Amino acid sequence: MAFSFLDPFLGPLFRLPSFLAILIFSLLISLLITLIYKYTTNQSLMKQLKGEIKEFQKEMKELKDKPGEVMRVQKEAMKTNLKYMSMSMKSTLITFIPIIFIFGWMNTHLAFEPIQQGDQFSTTVHFTRPMADGQVSLKVPDGLSIDGSATKDISGDSIIFTLKAGKEGTYTLDYIYKGQSYLQEVIVTSERAYADRLVKTTVKDSDIKSLEINYQKHIVLNLLGWKMGWLAVYIILSIAFSLGLRKLMKVY
Repeated sequence: MAFSFLDPFLGPLFRLPSFLAILIFSLLISLLITLIYKYTTNQSLMKQLKGEIKEFQKEMKELKDKPGEVMRVQKEAMKTNLKYMSMSMKSTLITFIPIIFIFGWMNTHLAFEPIQQGDQFSTTVHFTRPMADGQVSLKVPDGLSIDGSATKDISGDSIIFTLKAGKEGTYTLDYIYKGQSYLQEVIVTSERAYADRLVKTTVKDSDIKSLEINYQKHIVLNLLGWKMGWLAVYIILSIAFSLGLRKLMKVY
């Protein structure tokens, strides 16, 4: 996988329950970002600019019945806002690329439920056009079995095969259409890992557009019926931690 180089560093954290792991992770990331922001910006100037922005906002409220004056103050406020944003750009650039890699790693481990030994799962073959002609056959290695027919007639813009995972391992599914093989990897494991959900075909002029493993979404937190995945939980926690840390560390 593209982000597997992060496994030795981040993997141990995700042996914990998902919510606890994301809570710790969001705290550490928020702390790191806050520290970088604090020590790569002129905090005295940032405090001054933030104070000026608040004064402009207060002034605009007082001048709400004078549109011309409000526009003048608004222009000044925008200049100050732009200066404030440009001052914080350096810290944003420093943290941007590492965060993208970390988010990618989290998505490859926390977006879906892994396929475990004994699980039933399905795969979908997507076609480039409705009612493509012919049949699709699926061959699976030992360790996997197909529930139902291994060959299906095409009757729409997709067909679904249902499989059962017999034992742990990494397997290659072989879809055969008009004499051409289309391969897709699937992982059966008790760990937080899974193969790519969607594989786009590289065969030129093929009727097959893509192959998909139909994973179940990994629910990290069910809050009064709101079933949240890892990203929603991370965003909520990181906002809370960032606000608290900035206030505690007096970061402007």
